[in-house]
Amino acid sequence: MHIGCPKEIKPQEYRVGLTPQAAHELVAHGHRVTVESGAGIGAGFDDDAYRAAGARIVDGAATVWAEADLIIKVKEPQPGERNLLRAGQILFTYLHLAPDPEQTRALLATGATCIAYETVTDARGGLPLLAPMSEVAGRLAPQVGAWALQKANGGSGVLLGGIPGVRPANVVIIGGGVVGTAAARVSAGMSANVTVLDRSVQRLSYLDDIFMGRLVTQYADAASVGALLREADLVIGAVLVPGAATPRLVSRAQLATMRPGAVLVDVAIDQGGCFETSRPTTHENPVYEVDGILHYCVTNMPGAVARTSTQGLSNATLPFLLALADRGWRGACAADPHLARGLNIHAGHVTCAAVAAAQGLPAITPDEAIAL
Repeated sequence: MHIGCPKEIKPQEYRVGLTPQAAHELVAHGHRVTVESGAGIGAGFDDDAYRAAGARIVDGAATVWAEADLIIKVKEPQPGERNLLRAGQILFTYLHLAPDPEQTRALLATGATCIAYETVTDARGGLPLLAPMSEVAGRLAPQVGAWALQKANGGSGVLLGGIPGVRPANVVIIGGGVVGTAAARVSAGMSANVTVLDRSVQRLSYLDDIFMGRLVTQYADAASVGALLREADLVIGAVLVPGAATPRLVSRAQLATMRPGAVLVDVAIDQGGCFETSRPTTHENPVYEVDGILHYCVTNMPGAVARTSTQGLSNATLPFLLALADRGWRGACAADPHLARGLNIHAGHVTCAAVAAAQGLPAITPDEAIAL
């Protein structure tokens, strides 16, 4: 199979879909790899590293999109890229379609087969291609929250860890999954007062065990969320419903109950966000204010640490990429129902029930798509 890796064009996105090491593995399996010149520079991989791995380097994205059977990326195709997709071509990347009907319509019109990292599952019910980026975003969330809390950046001027005799910041993390656990680890490590909310008592018990008293766990009912918001300096939204739009857990009315200069970091913004007042931002302009509360809603947080993120993502995607290249998408999805759950769009059909439900669209199952 011919695999193509274009350069990411989303603003301030420095990751790349394929590392030289992954390219080497694909070539060793007998596949052709074409990489757009400069695609890996932002993550610290120059063209020579790809050439040494056996990949072909071409100028411009048009050749990559025109020639490759499978396109591997990091972020969803941008408006200027969508018309480069064609019927029968495979796209393997993050899509986050549920809150993005415009992208869904565009991908349906191409006739391509689109497999989303974020809905691929594993035998334990996890999301193996989302997990490494969730880990990165979770660890970044307290860092960017601490930055936003600085008075010069519009925050309340509270130091996350406090000092002797002065209380540390109150950090509230809504969601105890991969993102929430990573955010809790860094927040507690910075000596903040940390509370994690979740609706799974089993998950809360797990967090109690691993953190050994360094944070507080709380069942995520509406009254508890409201009470914690009133005392919070930093709130991290870490809720995910796989493939679906994220529920809005903090209303605009509740902002008035919060401390002026408090900060909301919405890690779920790719799936629509979990705060009513969330809207997507970029690394260039990451923060905005609503009713005296700062919002950090960057849609590609892991892009800020592109080398770490690219390596972690490539480690996770490579086994699935090899399966797609070795067997073709039908053979790979038929052999692996967890990969099949990543199938979101095929030949003008929605194949992910959560996306279809979010947008009121008809859908077929992955098995029906494989049989087409």
